[in-house]
Amino acid sequence: MNQSILFPDLQEWDQELQQIHFPVQVQGVNIKCRVSLPRLAQLEGRTIQDKEDALKAFDAYRFDIEDEIETLIEQDMFDEQGGVSWL
Repeated sequence: MNQSILFPDLQEWDQELQQIHFPVQVQGVNIKCRVSLPRLAQLEGRTIQDKEDALKAFDAYRFDIEDEIETLIEQDMFDEQGGVSWL
């Protein structure tokens, strides 16, 4: 794991966008990251029913999600707002 990329244990569910948002710190700069409900369902192998299911799936696959986000950051795959999305 890259020590210049830190993943604090902070995440929140965005009901409107059906995504989990979480910050990542890269060399002291905070970056907003997102993972979609369909991606969580794919990781979980089942339908995600609600906020609680989404947060549990995020927690269960946290390391896989962090690995993917780290790869996207290293590949400079930033969106228009400077964040990283795994949709």
